[in-house]
Amino acid sequence: MLKREEISNIVKASQYQELKKLFLKELNKAIEGRYRLLLILSGDDNKRLAVILSDILIAFLRSFVRRKDYAKILYIFHDEFDDARARQRIVKSIIRKYVKRKKLNTEIEFGVYEASEKYLGTTYQGLVMDVINSLRPLDLGRLVGIVEGGGIVILLTPKWSDWHNRKNLFQMSLTVPQHPEPRKVFVRWFKEITENSDGLFIYDVDSDTIIKSAPPKLRIVERKSIKLPENTTFPQELYKLALTQDQVEAIKFIETLASPIPKPFKRASIVLIADRGRGKSCAIGIALAGLIKSLLESKNKVRIAVTAPSLNNVQALMQLAIKALEALQFKYKALKKGDMIYEIKGDRFSIEYWEPAVVPKLDVDIAVVDEAAGIPVPLLHKIWLRFRRTIFATTIHGYEGAGRGFSVRFMKRLKEDKDTKLVIYEMEEPIRYAINDPVERWQFRVLLLDAEPEELTEEDIKLIREKQFIYLKLNPEDLFRLENEKLLRTLFGIYVLAHYRNEPDDLAMMADAPHHSIRALALKNGKIVAAAQLAEEGPIASDSIHSLLRGGKIPGNIIPDRLLKHGRINEIGLGKGWRIVRIAVHPSVQGRGIGSYLLNELVKESIERGYDWIGSGFGATEELLRFWVKNGFIPVHISPDRNPVSAEYTVLVIKPLNDMWREIVHILYKEFRTKMLESLHDTYRDLEVGVARILLSAYDTRDGCRKPELTPIQLDRLLSYVEGYMTYESCSDAVTMLVKAYWSSSKECRILNSTEESLTILKVLQGLPWEMCGDIIGRRKSKLVDDMRNIVIKLLEAYINIAKKDVDTLLGHVTLDQYKSKTHEKHVS
Repeated sequence: MLKREEISNIVKASQYQELKKLFLKELNKAIEGRYRLLLILSGDDNKRLAVILSDILIAFLRSFVRRKDYAKILYIFHDEFDDARARQRIVKSIIRKYVKRKKLNTEIEFGVYEASEKYLGTTYQGLVMDVINSLRPLDLGRLVGIVEGGGIVILLTPKWSDWHNRKNLFQMSLTVPQHPEPRKVFVRWFKEITENSDGLFIYDVDSDTIIKSAPPKLRIVERKSIKLPENTTFPQELYKLALTQDQVEAIKFIETLASPIPKPFKRASIVLIADRGRGKSCAIGIALAGLIKSLLESKNKVRIAVTAPSLNNVQALMQLAIKALEALQFKYKALKKGDMIYEIKGDRFSIEYWEPAVVPKLDVDIAVVDEAAGIPVPLLHKIWLRFRRTIFATTIHGYEGAGRGFSVRFMKRLKEDKDTKLVIYEMEEPIRYAINDPVERWQFRVLLLDAEPEELTEEDIKLIREKQFIYLKLNPEDLFRLENEKLLRTLFGIYVLAHYRNEPDDLAMMADAPHHSIRALALKNGKIVAAAQLAEEGPIASDSIHSLLRGGKIPGNIIPDRLLKHGRINEIGLGKGWRIVRIAVHPSVQGRGIGSYLLNELVKESIERGYDWIGSGFGATEELLRFWVKNGFIPVHISPDRNPVSAEYTVLVIKPLNDMWREIVHILYKEFRTKMLESLHDTYRDLEVGVARILLSAYDTRDGCRKPELTPIQLDRLLSYVEGYMTYESCSDAVTMLVKAYWSSSKECRILNSTEESLTILKVLQGLPWEMCGDIIGRRKSKLVDDMRNIVIKLLEAYINIAKKDVDTLLGHVTLDQYKSKTHEKHVS
């Protein structure tokens, strides 16, 4: 361990003393103004880094505890690296000795990045992030927000002047075997934005140099005094738990759900929207206790379902619900999975966490969706329409990356629905720190958390109508530059709006993943209206092909991996192509052919590059499938399970670009269609009928009209069914063979209308009850029974050449000799 004299010599460095003086002076203002400061300590001398960090932490603790009585610091590091552990040990030793000697009311907690998610919703006065070994944007997005106003965020980095030239752990995780070296772009971007921000200090410990000293440029906004409402349904004890007036107002709005839903409305929904750190989840947690108390006056039991993209997302809600229940003196039991609460259970009430896909199947009094923008819109619609009382909360800007896409896609339908009594409330005041906090501004800027596309004018719409587009091949080396910040923000903003789930890591993947490319469509005035992110995949080395066919894994290469494992053709691994990671169109001009235009440009460039294929993978909905199929992409794989968050099956589509791959894809689709036909009764029994219809008719294999291989007895039972002597259930086996022949035939042989095709899928291939088929199609059971008989008549005529008028003549002529001696075709003739 270091000697006291050695420590003393390190902290005596003249520029460090100057930095410390400036920093502490600004810290006193920050404590008063409830804003945070950022300090970056850079260098390669681990000993000096750890000592300087310890000294600045001690100075902070002395100053903060003197004013606030208590301080808690979180130190996060990569414990898999020897140098990171060495720095942590030095800091731990120095700080704990000092705290023990001075008897300071403070605590320092050490954690690892792998567990960073568990700190969401917690509050600390100081945060140390050792990012020397790895800079992962998601960690920055998650952790910086846990520090309250007056606190500090300290980053340990490699030598500032050389950091962008080095590789780190996260960058290396973005590589693939075909491209083993990452680009070195994101760290440079991080540095450029940081150097261009205020409210932060950068100090190089190796050379004792203050690189930047920039006190924040901000106007202090006093926190609004809290005024509690009068004449409330909820007890005043609940309102007293609120930390801001915004939370008070949110609780008051949620209180309306305790009253009967007024006519003519059939349902009531509350929507809370806010930037991260505004306390929306906590407000809901408080209000749920009030709803339980109110509803128990008229109900024997109250059951509330809470959902979010992950269990961790609802921990703040659960913790405040417990606090509120205790304020009302309710007895409860908190059920946990590890450290996380998944249910709060009382004698006559429960607050239960469920995965999003499960919620529409539940029977609960109230459904709560937190971080709703992280859940696909079709699933949000299901939850909203399923329950009479719903609460939706979402982050507008934050590491969750919701953007305003939630408002654009989901809120529009909510607002237009005349049966829903809707209340929308936007919360603005931060809980932990002041408005205009400089660290939040820096975090949002460096991670593009508030990126949004540009507004489009009538002139822009005219250019779009005229297809006046410019196809942009954007180089990340140039795009991630200070001078192109506006371009990058608008491009990334389109991604955020168009996709239901985004993370800061997506930004770094665009910057540093060596096999990723960025393309866009711009108007001639420079405005971006569509963007695509692409990953080059394949070819796979022969030894890896061997491994993948036996269940092995390979980084990246999603399309070759899945197609090899499920298609089993060795040549798949030899192909090379672009996987479209995402393609997005400006939300105000979707449905105008822009996405198809961009796809066409991507296909042309893929051919120029000599690729074998271009493809994509996505959560299957009718709308998305129609888009891809319309543009000549062929579905060749579907996941065996639904995504637990999106509740969708993942489908891979591909467009072959040469003769060999056209042959491969032809075979793959035929195998895929057979797999679907033989699995709809089991694995895909819950697949949406519209999705199934598109998948089964997406590509014409030109196999002609396939005759079903019916035995003479099966055929005679079908004839008996057509004449009304037998029920569907008596000959469903033969009907199934007839229907499978229909779906295996060429498109010119498809004679059924869309409703009839849907019935063949729902009843025959998926085996659903008549009543459920009726609910989905929107017809009575008796009508569907008649429809099915007419379908069989049509198929007999088209596929076996038996007209309805001839059925009675052919019926009932099967003999033993005939059965034994004649083939099916001879019997029919």
